[in-house]
Amino acid sequence: MESFSVLSDGNVKSGEEDWLTAVEPLLKVLSLTIIGLVLAHPKLQVLTKTTFRLLSKLVFVLFLPCLIFTQLGQSITLENFNLWWFIPVNVIISTAVGCILGYLVAIICRPPPEFFRFTIIMTAFGNTGNLPLAIVGSVCHSRKHPFGPNCQTNGVSYVSFAQWVAVILVYTLVYHMMEPPLEYYEIVEEGDEIEEVNANDLSRPLLVEAEWPGMEDKETEHCKTPLIARVFTSISNISQSSIPDVGSLQEGGPNSPKSIMCLAEPKVVRRIRIVAEQTPIQHILQPPTVASLLAIIIGMVPHLKSFVFDYDAPLSFITDSFSILAGAAVPFVLLILGGMLAEGPLESKLGIRTVIGISVARLLILPLIGIGITLLAGKMNFLVPGDLMYRFVILLQYTTPSAILLGAIASLRGYAVSEASALLFWQHVFAVFSLSLYIIIYYNLVLPYV
Repeated sequence: MESFSVLSDGNVKSGEEDWLTAVEPLLKVLSLTIIGLVLAHPKLQVLTKTTFRLLSKLVFVLFLPCLIFTQLGQSITLENFNLWWFIPVNVIISTAVGCILGYLVAIICRPPPEFFRFTIIMTAFGNTGNLPLAIVGSVCHSRKHPFGPNCQTNGVSYVSFAQWVAVILVYTLVYHMMEPPLEYYEIVEEGDEIEEVNANDLSRPLLVEAEWPGMEDKETEHCKTPLIARVFTSISNISQSSIPDVGSLQEGGPNSPKSIMCLAEPKVVRRIRIVAEQTPIQHILQPPTVASLLAIIIGMVPHLKSFVFDYDAPLSFITDSFSILAGAAVPFVLLILGGMLAEGPLESKLGIRTVIGISVARLLILPLIGIGITLLAGKMNFLVPGDLMYRFVILLQYTTPSAILLGAIASLRGYAVSEASALLFWQHVFAVFSLSLYIIIYYNLVLPYV
């Protein structure tokens, strides 16, 4: 009940003020998003798609890493590292619960068979990065928030601390779940020309580069093929010559040491190893992830931290410069989101029933389960005592729409790009209402009792 006493001291008022306090941050987010939508509108074209892609790259390689480094580095310590363990664990929990919900949606709504796994992963994997950072920044700029004087620093630190887990999930679970289904894999004969993908192709949806620009550059030889299905199954009615040979994925000839070693391996172990070797886990070291790791390393070593982050530190001029750049991250993230929504939904074969099913499961049902998990975690003393922002970030992990990054993965794998674009568009439209509803619930019914 300690957290309730914090709220009852006047931070969150009763009646109409409760509603205004909870809705005000979302109104700010919505306003900036609408500005981006207007600037990108085809009739005005104040900012072109090329400009939005440039903004995405700036956010990804400069503004967002600066925000993460300056805020996480200031607040992280060895003690906090041990206290915050539940935040990255909760990313895994929320994704696992989302997978179960997605499976139920796929069973009930019966999407086209080729989109069964797509339905599961689009329900499971939420936006744990840019959108939570934008919401936290907006909440902390409100006058009557209940999160104390270190609202911005703590909020950004908690969101950033979870990002490394989310990135690992993207390049393992999400990458393989978005694999083109073997039964519907487009066969290209050996003599046919394969059209080269132009990274600057303006016909591609903005969502492909809205969160992680340059994802297309990470394309590998087998990223657009049903590798796992090819390794683990054999379907007689599909030409095996049309799909990369499993043996070709191994180095060396039949007499090489690696081949001799494989002969002694159990078949299942061999297949798992082949899939693991083709998993692009090396790409997790993106600028935001590197910024998180550097901030954690420097923040946990007191001498390094005093050299970089203290008020009179020798390198304080660098961190001050980073802080100035960090201020541009949240506004640009929301402008880019508006530019993405201005494109509208692309034509989709997913079906309206499945779109509604995924949206209801992700935006309405999963947050209710998240409330239960957060209350249980509080009862089991897994949460930082008395820290409302810690609880709010954990709840947000269950509340946000599907990650925009899923559109980039869809493009990378050459699978369900238009379906991902349409679904992300409608989810973000619906999220305006669901986020408003649940932030009101969190402020008035959940945070006082967690």
